Amino acid sequence: MTDNNGTRALRGGVRVAVLALLWGSTFLWTELALRGLSPLQVTFARCAIGALVLVVACYASGHRLPTGGPVWRHIVVAAFFCNALPFALFSVGQQTVDSGLAGVLNATTPLWSVILGLTLGSERGLRPVRLAGLLLGFTGTIVIFAPWRTTGATGWGALAILGAAASYAIAFTYMGRTLVRRGTPTISLSAAQLVAASGLTALAVPIGGLDAIDPGPTVLVAAVVLSVCCTAVTFHLTYRIINDEGATDAAVVGYLLPVVSVLLGAVVLGEDLNVRVVLGMAVVLLGVGMTRRQGAPSNASARRRTPAHQVAGVRRRAGNVSSEQPHRTG
Repeated sequence: MTDNNGTRALRGGVRVAVLALLWGSTFLWTELALRGLSPLQVTFARCAIGALVLVVACYASGHRLPTGGPVWRHIVVAAFFCNALPFALFSVGQQTVDSGLAGVLNATTPLWSVILGLTLGSERGLRPVRLAGLLLGFTGTIVIFAPWRTTGATGWGALAILGAAASYAIAFTYMGRTLVRRGTPTISLSAAQLVAASGLTALAVPIGGLDAIDPGPTVLVAAVVLSVCCTAVTFHLTYRIINDEGATDAAVVGYLLPVVSVLLGAVVLGEDLNVRVVLGMAVVLLGVGMTRRQGAPSNASARRRTPAHQVAGVRRRAGNVSSEQPHRTG
């Protein structure tokens, strides 16, 4: 059991690290793509190309897209809050906000997620050490952001990115409550959701997505990498983490984004990197480490993670209902 728990924790940690690296580079590729595309064009490209990649992966792996009206209604809502809306807000915000700062502002997603979880009652089992880690991580983002030193970055662009971070938190919670662990493979859900997001953004293209484009090599490469690696792959990994570990753990990845986005912004785009930023990133990493600590699961968590037939078997044995013994698993 210990080895299984250790393997599961290692696998989850690797997924979080890969997701953070890919997701953290999103802001760099977005800024490069915006040099030749409008915000809505970047948003539509992310959704459409990402959807194509995941649909192909879905069918290649032997799965199909979900069917049925109820599940698609949930997918459309999730696509709006997790894809169409935040992608557009990030593209709009990064017209005036550096890529590194965009990653820092997006790191508020876990805080929004915990606040939402506590409000809805889904985080009743949150241990103090994990809550402290979330707060510490948020403190680190404040140190990096240094609002007491910033003059122009707190305008509409920054507010748009904060709105995108809050939208992610809403989406993660909604996906965790309505879509995952319902018997549909995560690859099918992630592919379907990007298909829905493509449809939502396509409806807005005639409004603000018909501007002339400048398809230079840098813009094209940035758009493709943004769509394939930072949208399709990243989005599927997000779904896997929500399915395996919960919405709050998925949102925790946001705390690693400042490290990646600030470093890439400094190295590739020449954005500011100083002692205060490095100190803030260290605090963020410490907070993430605390949130990743696992303890004894709460009763509610144990019930969610225990297969229904095993729960039923325990109840039957407790009640000495011998006629149901053939249903026991070995």
